[in-house]
Amino acid sequence: MARVDVKKTYKLYIGGKFPRSESGRSYEVYAAPSTTRRPRTEPPRFLANAAQGSRKDARDAVTAARAAQPGWAGATAYNRGQVLYRVAEVMESRRPQLVQEVRDAEGLSPAAAEAVVSQAIDRWVWYAGWSDKYVQILGGLNPVAGPYFNISASEPTGVVAVLAPQGSSLLGLVSVLAPIIVSGNAAVVVTSADRPLPAITLAECLATSDVPGGVVNIISGKASEIAPWLASHRDVNAIDLCGAADADGVDWAALEEASADNLKRVLRPAGEGAGAVEPDWSQTPDLSRLTAFLETKTVWHPKGR
Repeated sequence: MARVDVKKTYKLYIGGKFPRSESGRSYEVYAAPSTTRRPRTEPPRFLANAAQGSRKDARDAVTAARAAQPGWAGATAYNRGQVLYRVAEVMESRRPQLVQEVRDAEGLSPAAAEAVVSQAIDRWVWYAGWSDKYVQILGGLNPVAGPYFNISASEPTGVVAVLAPQGSSLLGLVSVLAPIIVSGNAAVVVTSADRPLPAITLAECLATSDVPGGVVNIISGKASEIAPWLASHRDVNAIDLCGAADADGVDWAALEEASADNLKRVLRPAGEGAGAVEPDWSQTPDLSRLTAFLETKTVWHPKGR
């Protein structure tokens, strides 16, 4: 007897829970054309339904992020690192699912998808390892002309909105998300509209690890609909526009202008104007994405006699 395949309807990830969009909307997600086979004439393969996030969902996500951020930032650097290592362990345990979803999302061969997932897990571990080291590298004792100590140390910016990469559904997402949260920030992520499933599975990994609810919030849907509200939201401290270069209907320059209204930090896409492009996420990472969302706190203290 033939079995009917039951397709999943994916939800949002806000405040450590998986709610439906308050709008009640969802949209169909299809597999990308294969990059390893000749084009065929068959219709796109249906994968699942994903929740289509709204302005209200974005506001709820910012509220959850703001509530969670102080406690996350107040955790010891060692503790944050151990929590992120746990996320990598959960990702490893769900490797077959992630590989299949990356294959479907990006049209890759099995071997290429395996390599992407391995690199994504390794990158998550790489950033986790910096949790108790970056302060020593980026901070320091500053020379001053007077009987004082002048010490600089890095602190998290706060709540960071992220337009996830449109093309790299898992590796690109990990490359932008891990450096944001390792330092104590909280994140509100708008997924790739056409390739949201790896991001939602990553949310399930976060939910079943030790990451406090609200530290990461993931919204699927149209960046053109959600991003303007995040850019203008006064309780968002920074925005990463890395995915804006390729997102349909998104004017990243307009988002940057809206962000200036409350002096948000803005990380632009690579390139300028119409030439902005999504980075090559397979390249070796550095600390630039981590430092983009850090503030420098300087403390003056008199020297004892």
